Amino acid sequence: MSQSKLLSRMTNKIMSRALNHGIHRLAEKVRANGGQPLELILPDGSHLNFGQKPRVIMEIRDPNFLPELTHPTLGSLGEAFVDGRIDIDGDIMTVIASAERLAEAGESPMKSRITPVWSNHTPDQDLADIKHHYDVGNEFYRLWLDERMVYSCAYFETGKETIDEAQQAKLDHICRKLRLQPGERFLDIGCGWGGLILYAAQHYGVQATGVTLSNNQFVLAKERVRQAGLERRIDVLLLDYRDAVSRFGEASFDKVASVGMFEHVGLNNFQAYFSAVRHLLRDRGLFLNHGFTSSDIEGRPMGSGVNDFIDKYVFPNNELLHLHVVIREMAAQRFEIYDVESLRPHYARTLAIWSRRLETQLDSARRLVGEKTLRIWRAYLAGVSLGFQQGWMNIYQVLASRQEADGPTEFPLTRRWMYT
Repeated sequence: MSQSKLLSRMTNKIMSRALNHGIHRLAEKVRANGGQPLELILPDGSHLNFGQKPRVIMEIRDPNFLPELTHPTLGSLGEAFVDGRIDIDGDIMTVIASAERLAEAGESPMKSRITPVWSNHTPDQDLADIKHHYDVGNEFYRLWLDERMVYSCAYFETGKETIDEAQQAKLDHICRKLRLQPGERFLDIGCGWGGLILYAAQHYGVQATGVTLSNNQFVLAKERVRQAGLERRIDVLLLDYRDAVSRFGEASFDKVASVGMFEHVGLNNFQAYFSAVRHLLRDRGLFLNHGFTSSDIEGRPMGSGVNDFIDKYVFPNNELLHLHVVIREMAAQRFEIYDVESLRPHYARTLAIWSRRLETQLDSARRLVGEKTLRIWRAYLAGVSLGFQQGWMNIYQVLASRQEADGPTEFPLTRRWMYT
């Protein structure tokens, strides 16, 4: 045997022993901190237990992933799962919890300190990003959302509600906060499949308008309005918020809501976004902004590669800012903040329910979207549920009044009316 081949073999053996030592050391650290119900199957067929009776089996399909496994992140584990480099068997929520402990034991920083780069979020880019997310198909979302297909945080009073009950409670919570009255002009920016505008028209008697950039959502929302016989009271348009003032005119609405759309706006467009809402509202009109925020004061990505995973596979160019930035930018447009409510525990629960519902429909989902897309969504729903449980991100409803002239708002003196 030549000297070069002998040296190559020796190098490979040394590297193999180093990798093996690194992975076993990772398992030892997890076991020393109480363990996890995880068993790892390595490419050579050997099994490695992490200290508890296994409820999750993780099989390494690609030997080239082993170096990353010595210092894993949730992002790297998620990407490996999506790409088929690892397979899992077991409850997806338990998988994600175990993956978090692996990342923690691997001494990967749980909060990235990288300074974010903010995107310009042009209309063309926003349209492409929306298509990327929603062109997965209405039938896929229908598998795991509630009967109204409300794709935003539900609202739980006891935690025992079904997803249908909790989503209806959320819609009513928003309508009550906005103090909707019969005949008022109500705009929903990012109306999804029409859940809120339908509910507001049916239960609060408003003249409702919804706008969206997703053609899939637009078509179904229009059909649902037609089926409800509400064409004279509800309008749905394919429209960018940046074009809304020129389309509707100044002070066209009494109340405006934006639910689950804010994440797509981007820091560089905050002024344009809140300015558009301001000009759409009459003076003393009410605005409810419901959206994700970062728990980091600088708005830096959270959670051991989670943000990178979301940006690459699920929400391209998503930008999460801290709550103080949202309030500052709203105040700059003469909005007076009246109420701020954190929905973090509600969204952790909502995502967990969505994840469980998807897990019961894996075969149907696979036929609709294929294996890779299904893996993306399995990892995303369970992973973001964990993120909200851990506090890596938050979600707030911010209720405000447009205050052009001096004087009081139209709100009562206390907030008792919201909950009675």
